[in-house]
Amino acid sequence: MCTTCGCATEHVHHAGLAPERALAIEEDILSHNDAQANENRKRLAARGIFALNLVSSPGSGKTTLLVETIRRLRGEPTVSVIEGDQQTSNDAERIRATGARAVQVNTGKGCHLDSHLVAHALDHLAPPAQSVLMIENVGNLVCPAAFDLGEAHKVVVLSVTEGEDKPLKYPDMFAASDLMILNKCDLLPYLRFDVEACEAYARRVNPGIRVMRLSATSGEGMEPWLAWVREGAGAARA
Repeated sequence: MCTTCGCATEHVHHAGLAPERALAIEEDILSHNDAQANENRKRLAARGIFALNLVSSPGSGKTTLLVETIRRLRGEPTVSVIEGDQQTSNDAERIRATGARAVQVNTGKGCHLDSHLVAHALDHLAPPAQSVLMIENVGNLVCPAAFDLGEAHKVVVLSVTEGEDKPLKYPDMFAASDLMILNKCDLLPYLRFDVEACEAYARRVNPGIRVMRLSATSGEGMEPWLAWVREGAGAARA
């Protein structure tokens, strides 16, 4: 269990518990989370809402990607956002500046969102039927991997300013994600980042993962991402 937020991604030996007891606590936490996640999923499906859980390390460009996605979709489909951060409402304010609905969830010392926090956020956000819900998780490549929020897909965003071996260092996150976005590709001419190696590492831990290369800043490669979002939204409506 994590020493900061009590999540079930690390053992609780620091609390003096036997390994068997620690494992039981972790399983109980995840069981309760998964039960609420299933309720969230049913709630979203009933209204034809396509939900994505965006995960990454801090500074990958998730918020910029969301802002540009909202602007380029132009309301077709409508996008609402749940913003997860330990502190501040800065990112939610950036989203609201586009005209989209957004609710900020501050986790304090917590290092991830869980399904119960998302359920409460949905009560406040009230995303419209037949729309897209983007959940921007707290920047962390460890804990969010274990917590289902009720989303249709986890989307891991990896900036090319990070190391190409991130999928090997944090395999659980890349194994849990259906799509990997390589962001900030406009910077590749100035960096020593092996794109092919990075994609190979991601597929080593998750053979089925899809990869998209783009730059949210320049707009390069955004169209396949927007088409993927529209396709998912259409399937959710159906």
